[in-house]
Amino acid sequence: MNWLRRLRNKSSLIAPILMLVIGSTLSVHDPQFLRTFRLKVFDLYQQIEPRHYEPVPVKIIDIDEESLRRLGQFPWPRTKLAQMLVTLFEGGARVVAFDITFPEPDRTSPEQVLPTWLDVPKLDLENLPEAWRNFAQAILESVPDHDLMFAEAITQTSAFDKQHGVVVGFAFNDDAAAVSPKSKAGFAYAFGGGDEAASKAYVPQFSGTAGNLEVIEDGAAGIGSFNMSPDIDSIVRRVPLVLRGPDGGFYPSLAAEALRVYQGASGYIVKAAGASGEESFGEHTGLNHIRIGRIEVPVDASGSMWVHYSNEVADRYVPAWKVFEPDFDPKLIEGHILFVGTSAAGLKDLRSTPLRPDAAGVEVHVQAVEQILQEHFLQRPDWGAPAEQVFMVLLGLILIAITTRWGAAVGAVVGAMFVAGAAGGSWYLYTELRYLTDPLYPAMVCLLVYLASSLLSYLSSEAQRRQIRGAFAQYMSPDLVEQVADNPNLLRLGGATKNMTFMFSDVRGFTAISETFKSNPQGLTNLINRFLTPMTNTIMARRGTIDKYMGDCIMAFWNAPLDDPDHVQNACESALAMQHELIELNALLKAEAEAEDRIYVPLNIGIGINTGDCVVGNMGSDQRFDYSVLGDAVNLASRLEGQSKTYGVTIVVGEDTAAQAPDYALLELDKIAVKGRAEAARVYTILGDQATRDDPAFQALLPDHEAMIEAYRDQRWDEAESLLRACRAHGRAEMSELYDLYDERIAQYKETPPEVESGQKWDGVFVAKTK
Repeated sequence: MNWLRRLRNKSSLIAPILMLVIGSTLSVHDPQFLRTFRLKVFDLYQQIEPRHYEPVPVKIIDIDEESLRRLGQFPWPRTKLAQMLVTLFEGGARVVAFDITFPEPDRTSPEQVLPTWLDVPKLDLENLPEAWRNFAQAILESVPDHDLMFAEAITQTSAFDKQHGVVVGFAFNDDAAAVSPKSKAGFAYAFGGGDEAASKAYVPQFSGTAGNLEVIEDGAAGIGSFNMSPDIDSIVRRVPLVLRGPDGGFYPSLAAEALRVYQGASGYIVKAAGASGEESFGEHTGLNHIRIGRIEVPVDASGSMWVHYSNEVADRYVPAWKVFEPDFDPKLIEGHILFVGTSAAGLKDLRSTPLRPDAAGVEVHVQAVEQILQEHFLQRPDWGAPAEQVFMVLLGLILIAITTRWGAAVGAVVGAMFVAGAAGGSWYLYTELRYLTDPLYPAMVCLLVYLASSLLSYLSSEAQRRQIRGAFAQYMSPDLVEQVADNPNLLRLGGATKNMTFMFSDVRGFTAISETFKSNPQGLTNLINRFLTPMTNTIMARRGTIDKYMGDCIMAFWNAPLDDPDHVQNACESALAMQHELIELNALLKAEAEAEDRIYVPLNIGIGINTGDCVVGNMGSDQRFDYSVLGDAVNLASRLEGQSKTYGVTIVVGEDTAAQAPDYALLELDKIAVKGRAEAARVYTILGDQATRDDPAFQALLPDHEAMIEAYRDQRWDEAESLLRACRAHGRAEMSELYDLYDERIAQYKETPPEVESGQKWDGVFVAKTK
């Protein structure tokens, strides 16, 4: 049996530890739904405290709705773009990056327009004079090709110096045609442990490219990808700085190329975990830094940087139409990196970000460049996940220990503190160090561990409550049962010493009553149930606990399992109320007997009440036990009930009870040594409550009765007889049997003094011969 008990004790640890293992496993595998929820938490951080916008030399030349209205539908002729480039660079721009591709010839170029004109059915070329045809052909052929003009503008602006130039964009895709883009920059690699392939594998690779016309790319100072990396919920939180083309090599992003050209750098240095100066902790976790010129940018394993978004500000945008105005202010763009892109909804380059559902795609690149120039980096370090897992396990183990030792309530407080600490620590790292750390998994593990521990505690408590309800529902009032069930600590299992009041109640002459039901045992059972029900209700209504039924006998006690400071008064009230209930029951039984023409036998009871210290708790064996009481005060209460027949009264109480019930009409019965008990005790009867005690009739009886008892114990027999007559004259019929008893004793002691009968000096104690 001991091993079963140990197993039950250990079960309180198995479930929370299992929840900790599950949480740790989820953290390692990081399922998509939890990853998305974590990203939403990071979004919330940015929404509460976005990056503060500080002007840096980077702006957007915005092809907005107004620009389309003024300059015509897009794409514009590339001669217009060439004109834009000339204006921008003459105004002092350093770098112009196009968030646009130019994969096909300009449709407005003469070479593209002429075939279209000649294909018009209504144009009668045959009847057109040859001179006119030659003249039109000469005009068209004399107009420069728009793509060449645009390419020439790119080449000229890129030839200023190494820190000036145009960057054109391209898009990687997964088309079957494995075409790699051109590259204008070199890459140097620093991979830890020589595991270059393992580090590169983290960076996404594409099989195809949507690029630009070769003539355009040839003159550009830089070529970069404008691919975004939206998460599964389509929100762009990170921007890739490098990607891999069909050949497996690294290619820069549009933002990275703009920064490289701006700084006059020739290439990039790509670092991975374990490289010189980079911590790896024994792990290969992909890339972690990319150096662009003088600036080293922290990236995740895939080569993407986290974008710390700021709110939309007008200062970031220069509408494209303004560039073509005569009063265009070059100070707006002097020394700047300029990204040419669109915010017009019709051109469909809108992205969802943590701050906006419809941000311009070009703005994402610009915000990334702003951060890099400010060296303001939001990052989730590669050591973050392992540190979070260790932190999570430690929190879980501490919470298990606390909940197991101090219970669910303390565990809830500590768990809430842990969750708040994880959230507060994550927020602090975001606001102060710009680290993104996960508060989700620690909070989830704390919740799982607490729920597992509290569930076991709840199930155990419910089982204990059911046991308590089953043990006490028949013996206590429902409200007391619920109080004990809600607070099982009120039960001192195994026994506790308490001062309590005890009652035994028995039907007098029950054997004779049983004989009348000799041929109807079911009727006897019904009678006993009808008697016990109101008696039980009376006791439980006054905070009493029914210990047991023994046939027609009731054993009850007060002040356990719940404390009852008025236990003596409640026991005395119960005894008086039982007398009243019995009168009503007898009246009903008599009416029934007369209606059925059978003999009516009234029910009479004897009640014994005593107060004293005893042991109360679960008593019995390992296989079966009951909540009960044990002690001399209990035994005396049982003996007092038996003496109610001797003294001819309904209620007999011990002297400790009488001493604590001064508000009741008490009369001393005798000083008696009950059978089985050597020590003598004064016993009393209760005639009524405080109203009876204050009644003039009782106040007149009391001194005569007390004087009679005193004369009897002093062996003043004649005086005692005289006082007995005075007591009878008060007309208390319920005391007549007691006074008859004393008449008999006085007559006997006159003939044979008690010293002669006992052989020793008499102390006024009556020694009971029966129970």
